[in-house]
Amino acid sequence: MSENPSAKPAAPAPVRTTRSMTGAGRVLVAVYGILALAATGRSAFQIADHFSVAPVAFTLSAFSALVYIVATIALIAPGRIWYRVAWTTISIELAGVLVIGTLSTFAPDAIGMGAIDPFGQDSTVWSVYGAGYLFIPLVLPVLGMLWLARHKPVPVTGDTARDATATGRA
Repeated sequence: MSENPSAKPAAPAPVRTTRSMTGAGRVLVAVYGILALAATGRSAFQIADHFSVAPVAFTLSAFSALVYIVATIALIAPGRIWYRVAWTTISIELAGVLVIGTLSTFAPDAIGMGAIDPFGQDSTVWSVYGAGYLFIPLVLPVLGMLWLARHKPVPVTGDTARDATATGRA
């Protein structure tokens, strides 16, 4: 067969990326999923039942639920964009836990909480640094960031087994 010198070469196939999901990664995603469900249920009940008691705190509960939902999806989904979304949501989560934890501990009236009670009716997932959830909301974003730093997405070409071996993720 003769080659046509004027023919343009075929465009390269788009490069996909993936992250390896190990046992620790699966546990991390499971905990994020559980917190997403817990925060969603808590905020839905608070808003539906007694929103007027602490509207700022309950809005923050709904916001934390949204952050946990997006973080869970971003940790599961492949690709560089989802990797960035995971970093963004987990960073927002850590900032939220630190800011809301500090406010709820030292100035609960600033966010509409009546008292410093992590188990109280008007508390949020992030109140008192997540004390009502065994401080998991404080520790989880740190673990999430460590996991993300160690599991950057790698390009996937035609031979995924070779790619995984070459990057040491087999």
